[in-house]
Amino acid sequence: MRSRILAAIIDFALPPRCPGCGVVVREMHRFCLECWRSIHLLGDPCCIRCGIPFAYSHEGPNGEECASCITDPPKFDTLRAAVAYGDIARRVVLKLKYGRRPGVAQTLALYMERHLAGMDADALIVPVPLHRWRIWRRGYNQSALIARALGKHTQRPVALELLRRTKHTPLLRGLGRRERALAVRGAFQVTQPEKVAGRTIVLVDDVFTSGATVSACASALKAAGAMRVNILCWARVVSGEDVDKWSGGPQSDSAGAE
Repeated sequence: MRSRILAAIIDFALPPRCPGCGVVVREMHRFCLECWRSIHLLGDPCCIRCGIPFAYSHEGPNGEECASCITDPPKFDTLRAAVAYGDIARRVVLKLKYGRRPGVAQTLALYMERHLAGMDADALIVPVPLHRWRIWRRGYNQSALIARALGKHTQRPVALELLRRTKHTPLLRGLGRRERALAVRGAFQVTQPEKVAGRTIVLVDDVFTSGATVSACASALKAAGAMRVNILCWARVVSGEDVDKWSGGPQSDSAGAE
């Protein structure tokens, strides 16, 4: 009884707000209808490797890979993202990374965890690490917060310190694909190889753009003996053409909105 009364008081004083625009909603971690309609959830049909959306389901028992993955296979085994990168997805990430809103990590994790269902139940959740200088300035690693929330929601093991960023790399924003890859080459080290050998790793990040960072992490994990490295992130960059032709399209219903 007391807990319900306390919850009601807190909700009155600090009502739940939309993670995208900040308007009051009925439940925590829910988007308002306007923001929800602007979000593109990602899922099947998609490339079985990188998760890029397909316009229709491809034949074959195991699905199909996109042309890019066939011609230039990525270092990781699979990649799945909750949403396509866009204005609302970007706004939420910026609140987490630079707005000193660590609680947003729980929101992201709730929308990401559906992709864990198809992954190894014993997979180890590992966040993409930040260099210690960046953590000192920001106060936390946003990927670690998301990984911890995912572990709590799904009861899966989490290793926050398994990967270490051994060199301070420049901001990758504005760099080309080749420059990004060179910037992060050899930047990551596995601190406990015995925990990696023979295991499936779920590598957690906030946004997937060129893939340079997660590819460098995957290479380090594979070198340490990881059997598989699956990438799981909140948002990934998808071309406008891919979004428009994808059968899922913008969200038209209100499941997940208030």
